[in-house]
Amino acid sequence: MTTAPARNNVQVGERHAEARDRLLRQYADIPAGAPVRLAKRTSNLFRPRERNATPGLDVSGLDSVLSVDPVARTADVQAMTTYEHLVDATLAHGLMPSVVPQLKTITIGGAFSGLGIESSSFRLGLPHEAVREVEVLTGAGDVVVARPDGEHRDLFRALPNSYGTLGYALRLVIDLEPVHPFVQLRHVRFHDLAALTDAIGEIMADEAYDGQRVDFLDGTVFTADEAYLTLGTWADEAPYTSDYTGSAIYYRSIQSRDVDYLTVRDYLWRWDTDWFWCSRAFGAQNPRIRRFWPKRWLRSDIYWKIIRLENRFHVAARLERRKGLPPRERVVQDVEIPLARTADFLTWFLKEVPIEPVWLCPIQLRGTGATADFARDYVGAPWPLYPLRLGQPYVNVGFWSTVAITAGAKDGDVNRRIESVVTEHDGHKSLYSDAYYGEDEFWALYGDADYHAAKRRYDPASRLLDLYAKAVKRR
Repeated sequence: MTTAPARNNVQVGERHAEARDRLLRQYADIPAGAPVRLAKRTSNLFRPRERNATPGLDVSGLDSVLSVDPVARTADVQAMTTYEHLVDATLAHGLMPSVVPQLKTITIGGAFSGLGIESSSFRLGLPHEAVREVEVLTGAGDVVVARPDGEHRDLFRALPNSYGTLGYALRLVIDLEPVHPFVQLRHVRFHDLAALTDAIGEIMADEAYDGQRVDFLDGTVFTADEAYLTLGTWADEAPYTSDYTGSAIYYRSIQSRDVDYLTVRDYLWRWDTDWFWCSRAFGAQNPRIRRFWPKRWLRSDIYWKIIRLENRFHVAARLERRKGLPPRERVVQDVEIPLARTADFLTWFLKEVPIEPVWLCPIQLRGTGATADFARDYVGAPWPLYPLRLGQPYVNVGFWSTVAITAGAKDGDVNRRIESVVTEHDGHKSLYSDAYYGEDEFWALYGDADYHAAKRRYDPASRLLDLYAKAVKRR
């Protein structure tokens, strides 16, 4: 079944039990009323939070791939395992998680409880749709195993997008997908946003374009009349492979190449080297700087560390202030817009918000896999905390930068306007970054009744923050 003999499997299971029991003891030792947080070495959140004097829960023992079953095509994974390590383990068996989020240090537990997407999402949905079971430390201090069926079905349904406010994932069993050695890319240019979204709809329906199968689909919008869909197709052979882990920059190749080839691993991490295009904010795309930038530092987590230092010490902000430049508002968001409304939203955004490029990732809930029967049992939206509708195509629109705060405006104004327009377009936004909703509006959008029913059952003493306090109040 696994890569290790039975004796080692027993040892692996024992190590997981020890790490779980250690975490339970730590949780029990936290005084009632004291805030509870995880002590994680990495984070992909953009929500600054209040400082906390209480030590976080040590999850360092929960970062391993316990086993890979190449016959059943499943992996048993501790929740703090990064996708970088999970992919290394599964590729050795010719397999990959069905959806691999773009950044190497996103954890499997984080993608389950906070959502994740990638270019396979137009046919394979979201990471939590491939989960067969999840072991959870609940807010009540119990460990339960939640599955699509059984006594903890309500928790399984409420955990995605709960961000650790109902409990913490400790271990997950997930479905895997077979891979090929290479991915062929076609970068197709569109001069019109409506034509681009029409093509997305065609590809989502047929999983093909211009007579060729499409296995991966995402897009990059540089301007209203220069946008590209990147169509990925599995390949067993490649006439060459490109390398975007050094001097060459992947997103720039979209504008200059019609066809390209990458190894499967390089394809999965094509966005990580330059954090999509955000590395330019640190000078890492300047050829004179990049020449001396260590290759091992061309990674999203290095850029995140720079951001964290800036959030703490505000060095760049002080320098800009001395130059007489206006303060800037952080606009780092991912939003899901119904496909039929996407061209209208993009037209508004490109006119009103001075950020480019913009990433597009088509997505729809999957009709097959571990949770398919479970999803069909619920009319409309099977996952209440992020209520995408079954059978409805969406496009994730990602934009990550800052904008100048103009005279008479205040920090947060642009984000509030974006939130309003997203709601007007029947969309939702991810909660990994700044949110400004009023409480009533927030709960109307993010699963009020289902969330609070799960909260009463699994965290009756409210030891964990509720989702509004965590996502909007930044506690």
